Amino acid sequence: MTMPRFYCPPPLPLSGSFDLPPDAAYHAARVLRLRVGNRVEIFDGLGNECRGVIAELGGKRVVVGEIRTANTDRESPLPVMLAQALSSSEKMDWVIQKATELGVTEIQPLDTERSVARLTAERAAKRLEHWRQVAISACEQCGRNVLPSIHAPLDIMVWLQQIKELPDAKFILLPEGAASLHAQAKPQGKVVLLIGAEGGFTQAESDSALRCGFTPIRMGARVLRTETAAIAGLTALQTLWGDFQ
Repeated sequence: MTMPRFYCPPPLPLSGSFDLPPDAAYHAARVLRLRVGNRVEIFDGLGNECRGVIAELGGKRVVVGEIRTANTDRESPLPVMLAQALSSSEKMDWVIQKATELGVTEIQPLDTERSVARLTAERAAKRLEHWRQVAISACEQCGRNVLPSIHAPLDIMVWLQQIKELPDAKFILLPEGAASLHAQAKPQGKVVLLIGAEGGFTQAESDSALRCGFTPIRMGARVLRTETAAIAGLTALQTLWGDFQ
């Protein structure tokens, strides 16, 4: 049976006992219905992990004792930024969850001309916190100890200007893309994967991406939904150059 895992903001204890933060305590006691003596893992999102045993449980308090460090590296050797055009709330949640499971290191939501979702500053801040919670839950489930960085949404044209000078390998998924990932040289650093919204990119957006150093690629002969494209692209990257080899 997989040991229950809980995210706890740093610093983690190196030994002794530790009170789970409120959200983790509620999940342990009320959702998972753990009991005294159950073994658990806690991680801080920065790569550190501890294991322990539930020593006390009552009310809103859950205490983990017999804590021992047990750092396990489950990160891919390939750092990947997923630049994902904003889509519907459900689809964005799904992409962030699966991208986290697939080892992405950064997620940059982008406001594009054909994005279904339009976020005010207030809504964007709330969605950012929500997406972070989605990533935390995904890390708890998949065993990662490092949370991906999820950046605040940006207009795609503004973002392209910010990264155009970066030497990273940059790929944009386009139905008319002539190249395949398999034909590309192995990147020496971070990879940036740019995925469009439900209606794809406008001509101006794709042209701007190409001017900023993006290589147009395609994933087979079929047109993929935005959420499928992100997962297919990340899977291909991990298979070619990451830890799926």
